[in-house]
Amino acid sequence: MNSIDFSAIKRILIIKLRHHGDVLITTPVFSVLKELFPSIEIDALIYQETLPMLEFNPAISQIFCIDKKWKKLNVFLQVAKEFALIKQLKQRKYDLIITLTEHWRCAWLCRLLRPKYSLAPKIIGRNKFWKHSFTHLQTWHNARRHIVETQLDALRRLGLSEQIAKTSAKSRELSLICGENAENNILQRLQKLNIAKQKYIVLHPASRWFFKCWSAEKVAQLSVKILQEFPNLHLIITAAPDEKEKIYCQKIISQISQISQISQTSKIISIFGELSLKELAALIKFSALFIGVDSAPMHMAAAVTTPLVALFGPSGDLQWKAWAVEKNHIEKQKIITAKNEDFPCRPCGEDGCGGGKISQCLMAISVEQVFAEVASLLNK
Repeated sequence: MNSIDFSAIKRILIIKLRHHGDVLITTPVFSVLKELFPSIEIDALIYQETLPMLEFNPAISQIFCIDKKWKKLNVFLQVAKEFALIKQLKQRKYDLIITLTEHWRCAWLCRLLRPKYSLAPKIIGRNKFWKHSFTHLQTWHNARRHIVETQLDALRRLGLSEQIAKTSAKSRELSLICGENAENNILQRLQKLNIAKQKYIVLHPASRWFFKCWSAEKVAQLSVKILQEFPNLHLIITAAPDEKEKIYCQKIISQISQISQISQTSKIISIFGELSLKELAALIKFSALFIGVDSAPMHMAAAVTTPLVALFGPSGDLQWKAWAVEKNHIEKQKIITAKNEDFPCRPCGEDGCGGGKISQCLMAISVEQVFAEVASLLNK
């Protein structure tokens, strides 16, 4: 069975049980479906913590959430939460369920909700229970195909290849709605700092996976060079509410203070774990440039169409680089990697070379190389 009859579909559930960036990059699936079939209701099932990535999205009818904190409840309360969720989902009477993750929960849900059609990734090594839980399976792992296209392949697998090719570029872009409250909060914060929109750079050098991070010394050298060459700009350094990220960013600031002038350090503002995800998105939206690594904030910058420079080491840039469709958006994105001939082993996805937490291919990227890309975007 290949193509399905979308004229008979009234309601679709899309499941993505992953991290923030993974959820954000599913948004083209929702917007493409909505453009093709405006009368179909499209719901989402995600983790509670990733709600800001889809909240206010006009293509989505309802968002259902699984809270990871349920695991901390006693067995009876946990089961009650699960059954309440299943009851809500059953009431929606889905005709089609599309799962964009390999989570086993998706197989159970499809068996319980019994949609007419269901699609999931084809996972090597999965048993018959997984395979027989869905009407369609989609090939998934292709290291040379961007993950956004891989997720849109779910719709192609259901027979929509020709239709997707005719959709607008806007529907295939990432979508992130900051919300009025978040934008107002950031504008007020900028006003108190006496910083105007487009007069600052957001530097988010950390990631939950530290093998993706550049050295603190090089980040500091880049920061000083930017402030020297662009003295009219401020540098706002951000990090997640994580102690390791905070320590890493404090090390960067310490390095900056050692090699820069007092006038330059006064242009640096640090915001560690103080912003909601919506506020971070708004801060990035109003900035002149975003600088970071392979992380959720990089995808957020792409979604709000802010010019960006992102460094990739052992992670796969072909799959995970910032996504853009429209030419003017693509031109505002600079993805920097070490030369492949110097590091034919990348992308390896390993936790640093030999598991040592430090990635040679990332450390080989020079400050001059990154600054050249930063300057090219700021001078446009």
